[in-house]
Amino acid sequence: MIEERAHAKVNLVLRVGPPRPDGYHPLCSLFASLELADRVLVEPAKRDEVVCVGVDGANLADTALAAFRSAVPAAELPPLRIEIEKRIPVAAGLAGGSADAAAVLRAANAIAGSPLSVEALRRLAADIGADVPSQVLTTHSLVSGIGEVVEPLDLPAMTLVLVPQDEGLSTAAVYEELDRIGRFAGDLDREPLRAVAARPLEGLVAGLANDLQPVALSLRPELADTLDALTDAGALAAQVTGSGPTTFGVFSDRAVAESAAGQLPGAIVTGLNV
Repeated sequence: MIEERAHAKVNLVLRVGPPRPDGYHPLCSLFASLELADRVLVEPAKRDEVVCVGVDGANLADTALAAFRSAVPAAELPPLRIEIEKRIPVAAGLAGGSADAAAVLRAANAIAGSPLSVEALRRLAADIGADVPSQVLTTHSLVSGIGEVVEPLDLPAMTLVLVPQDEGLSTAAVYEELDRIGRFAGDLDREPLRAVAARPLEGLVAGLANDLQPVALSLRPELADTLDALTDAGALAAQVTGSGPTTFGVFSDRAVAESAAGQLPGAIVTGLNV
């Protein structure tokens, strides 16, 4: 049996460009990989099976396994049973499903004798979802293209308070509204994001940005109250991650973060994945 950790992520910076002819939006994003992680157990079995208690419907783990099988000879990979213990909130903008899919790719590759390189796994991952390539290696990353160009990097230590919501927010609806209003980033240069990542924490939080946040707030105005509550509780900065609806606050002190989380129902305290 192979055990993988599928780490959640937040977008510290997310710049989004206008849609390409194929409909995909180019982006440039600074991802922070978090301690918060699903547990993914993978072992040979009599037939392929994905078990994920509490998650109904299609699962990106199934898609990942099928994609891997399409890329390697059938003899190299036996049937697999995949069990996912969910700890990352579902449909929260934290890339939990993408992280699970990437974990399945890593585990399947190991069981098959590692026939695919990291770059080959990322090429497979790009066809599964925009957030999957960056999760193939569980590192902080600078991501561009439509998610397929991934550059690992370091971040200063920080503690985050995540505030998920009971009601999800459709990523498609957020992008549709962004397309309608047309407020796209004019520049998707990677260098400014590298500079943000290299700053001490106090400087980094000054560079936080998310082009999808105004759209998410227009669709879910109550999220603004949560952002205010995080900063009132001591966060250096607070932001929506990705298309939402999860908000997060950045703290330099874990004790202050724990205190803040105690004031916000459902809040989760997590450090960075290091």
